[in-house]
Amino acid sequence: MVLGVAALLGFLTWGLVTSGDSGIGPGDPVPTATLPTLPPGSEASLEDFRGEWVLLNVWASWCVPCRDESPALEQFEKNNRGSISVLGVDTRDLSGDAMKFLEEYDINYAQIRDASGDYADDLKTTGVPESFLIDPDGNLVAHYSGPFRTEAEIEKFAAPALAAESKEEPAG
Repeated sequence: MVLGVAALLGFLTWGLVTSGDSGIGPGDPVPTATLPTLPPGSEASLEDFRGEWVLLNVWASWCVPCRDESPALEQFEKNNRGSISVLGVDTRDLSGDAMKFLEEYDINYAQIRDASGDYADDLKTTGVPESFLIDPDGNLVAHYSGPFRTEAEIEKFAAPALAAESKEEPAG
């Protein structure tokens, strides 16, 4: 019995390790999809942000770690507006619950709604929250699984975008 449990744990561990191999890697183009916006009434896509650095954050209202990271993401977006765009992707969620979440946490950056989870699957997410740093050409620079705890963690993750933006600013 012990050998059976050990073998099962080994297969599960192997599955988790190898499932990450099929994810999007640095330099790969990040999939795009045109999805409804939050609040409802329009549609948007990652493609709309071509030419800009983007921090794409996949979240859901039922996700406790997503709630924990929300204030830091909102503050990061406010402090870095113009240098990097933050785009939220609400996935596998009800639009009413998502809207309550956005209101409760006073989230004001752009949001798209992935009700089916198909876009999250295209991104090869393994859960929520997950974040992707995307360069102006639409390619992945960095991926972060799990919640950001502080704005400093987000700044460290987004450092390539913030450094690129500071190089483009004229001196003086």
